[in-house]
Parts: sequence; C-alpha cells; structure tokens
Amino acid sequence: MGKPPTVPTCFEPNITSIKISQIDLLRPVAQKVRRSAKYARVASSIAEVGIIEPPAVVRKEGAEDRYLLLDGHLRLDILVSRGVETVDCLLATDDEAVTYNRQLSRLAVVQEHRMILKAIHNGASEQRIARALNIDMQTLREKKRMLSGVCPEVVELLKDRPVAAGLFRVLKRMLPLRQIEAVELMIAMDRFTITYADALLAATPQSQLVPDEKPKQVRGLTTEQVALMERESGQLERELRVAERSYGPDHMHLVVARGYLSKLLGNVRLVRHLA
Repeated sequence: MGKPPTVPTCFEPNITSIKISQIDLLRPVAQKVRRSAKYARVASSIAEVGIIEPPAVVRKEGAEDRYLLLDGHLRLDILVSRGVETVDCLLATDDEAVTYNRQLSRLAVVQEHRMILKAIHNGASEQRIARALNIDMQTLREKKRMLSGVCPEVVELLKDRPVAAGLFRVLKRMLPLRQIEAVELMIAMDRFTITYADALLAATPQSQLVPDEKPKQVRGLTTEQVALMERESGQLERELRVAERSYGPDHMHLVVARGYLSKLLGNVRLVRHLA
C-alpha cells in the first residue's frame, strides 16, 4: 500500500509575534460595537487574564511584511486602545475566514456555568472571575446556582443550546419529569424563549409543580381557564408526540412519491397521452 495522503494544515505550527501596525483589518470596529456589552466583556477579560485565543492572520499576497486579520477584530482593537504594539497571532495558510471561531455558536450558558465552577474549583477567586466576565458578584453567584434544582437529563438536553439563564428559573418550578417534557417540547418546536417556557409552566398541572405555599396563578386567566388550558396543552403534547413518531416514515414516502411522479411527468409520451 502507498503512503496515505498528507492533510494540509490550516495554520503554521508556531505562534508568530507581529506588530499591530503591520496588520490590516477586514472591516473597522464601529463605535456602536465599542459601546456594547460584548466589547466590554472581552476588554475586561483581556485586562484580567490577557489574550486567551490569539487573533488569526494571513500573509497579504504581494505585500511584504503585511498581514490581513481574519479573526479577532475586537481583541486587536482593545489592544490598540491599551497601547499594545505587538500581538501573538495564529498564522493561517489560507485567507478563508468562514471556518474560524467567529462563525461558530457562542458559549452556551450551561458551558459557562461549568467553566465558572471549574475555575473556582481550581482556585480562582470569585472576584477575579467576576472581573474577567465583566459582571458583578451577585450575577456571578446566580450563575453558580443556575442549575441547582434542574434535573441532569434537562442539563444534558440543553448543554449546547442557545438558551437564556432565566429559562432555568422557570424550569425549577416544575418537577423533574415535567422539566424533561417541557424541554423536549422546546426542542421539537425549536423555541427556547422564556416566554414559551412561561406558557408551558402555565399549562402545567399543579400536581407537576414543585410544592410550595402558593398555588399556581396565571395573570389574566381564571382558575377555570387555566384548567382548560392544561387539558388542551396535554392533548396537544400527545398529538405532537404521535406526529413525531410518524414524521420520518411520512416524509420518506412523500419524497419517494415525488420522485416517482417527477419521473413520470418527465416522460414526453406520457405527458402527451395525458394531454
């Protein structure tokens, strides 16, 4: 057998220190972006722990000692504002910017929660973590407690989903089995908003809620209307599950039928006969 083909790398193996004045931007950083919470968070992180992920650049064709910035515009802009003159960069072998991290999903809240707990476990102080994330201590402690009272199956289902932290506050009011049902409905509908979670909570029978002193109340609805909504919601959930089970086979049958009909209608003799 011959030698297997070598897969080309996307970056040069070593980090390269480059003068910021030699780097050209793909686009300028707008003032609106500089005033955003995201920009402030990145700036706070750089001030506290430095650059975690080096910017990605590529050599400009036909221009000696010039580089094009592919990923890391906010980081570079923040370094310039801090008076930094050089930066360690990942040197790309291609000028393709589509596959770098800026095109990937942002950090999910479950992953952030786990990172905070791991940082604390490794000895980082809560004050330093709060400064790095550009949040106050109260918010940090809420993030630490975010999954307390949420069953592990729900955490696993939502670990990579772009959900708001407030969603878990709603789920905590439900018993574990109802939490799983609610999240499965969110996934089926591809809706992870707090408003939708509140609607599922309103449609949840009192027996499936965490026991507390007060009965469930839904603003603007009477007790009878809430009971009716609970029954209709339960019926809708059952119908949705039936539809889910038959969706795959039904879809396949429709694709096969469509292909067969397209082939038939592509036959000139048959079309002439029908006409």
